[in-house]
Amino acid sequence: MDSIAHRHLVCPSCLAINRMPASRPADGANCGACHKPLFGGQPQSVTAAALDKHLGKGDLPVLLDLWAPWCGPCRQMGPQFARATTLLEPAVRLLKLNVDTEPEWSARLQVQSIPTLVLFRDGKPVARQSGLMSAEQIAGWTRSHLS
Repeated sequence: MDSIAHRHLVCPSCLAINRMPASRPADGANCGACHKPLFGGQPQSVTAAALDKHLGKGDLPVLLDLWAPWCGPCRQMGPQFARATTLLEPAVRLLKLNVDTEPEWSARLQVQSIPTLVLFRDGKPVARQSGLMSAEQIAGWTRSHLS
């Protein structure tokens, strides 16, 4: 067994697990399987299965935006969530889950209204916030729950 600390990053494109030395910067890294960037500066839309993989196999905190395309406030917050990605990556993985196509996750998390952000650490929810937020508010709220 080697003494170098590693972290596991789930590729947002192909869902391969990438093992990287913790000392290596993750921004600019590419997936070993599909060779696409591990961080693209945009939140990734995920299915329930992809979310399970990020939460179960990845070592990064995950910030999940639960939203629906018909929801006006969700559409307003979408660009802010995208901008927050540039403020939080590569320390946090930002994902979007459509509650209409993946209703089991909103039921599991007992989401009452959307948009709702849920922050996961070690695969477990540690904080949640509903309603509109600016990119700076999203980043500040996330960092406050990770420190």
